[in-house]
Amino acid sequence: MKFLECPSLDRLNDFFGDLNLGERTIRGCLEAYTCKHAGTDKKLSISLENEMLELIENSSSPDSPPPDDMLLTRSSRRTLIYLILTLYHMYPDYDFSAVKAHQFFTEESWDNFKLIFDTYMIEASKEWDETVGDVSLLDTLYMALDEVVKLGDCEIYGYVPDSEADPLVEKGAIWSFNFLFYNRKLKRVVTFRFSCFSNLVADGFLMDGVLNEGDDEIFADMDI
Repeated sequence: MKFLECPSLDRLNDFFGDLNLGERTIRGCLEAYTCKHAGTDKKLSISLENEMLELIENSSSPDSPPPDDMLLTRSSRRTLIYLILTLYHMYPDYDFSAVKAHQFFTEESWDNFKLIFDTYMIEASKEWDETVGDVSLLDTLYMALDEVVKLGDCEIYGYVPDSEADPLVEKGAIWSFNFLFYNRKLKRVVTFRFSCFSNLVADGFLMDGVLNEGDDEIFADMDI
């Protein structure tokens, strides 16, 4: 896989780099990659495919849980491999071979992603409106993503780390999200990770109830 230079994403990265909103700081980053194998990608792909086939074979035992749906077809396994390879390219010094299919959840549509973004990035969106320009932050994000991966043809995935050593775990974050926008036809992936940190905690103050009351309701709607 190869990193793609995208000016439209760079503009957003400049905004998300370290967005101080008073009591909180938002940090975000978008990166684009092609899915064409490069370097050790082919070797990693074969290794991951073999591990997945082994999991399917072992699941035939009566005492074993059924395999995740993403392992059942060659096409879905290839998608999972591309997603994992993307993580490798984001953090080349970390071994993601232990990542499991269930750590990726599928958003059914842009509207599902929009619900999360609107809920958690409302303060960032207001800051964008006041400091950047006429087009809203969400619309600017949509246009940038559409330019690179054509959102109408995209599959949207979220990634949930399950190890404290995982570099996508944002230590000390109030909340954190990792999304991957994958276009099969273009063979491109755009990653978008964004997190929120308390400036009050950083300044030595305690902060209770940092998660929104609607969190459980939002996560209940996710297809995990």
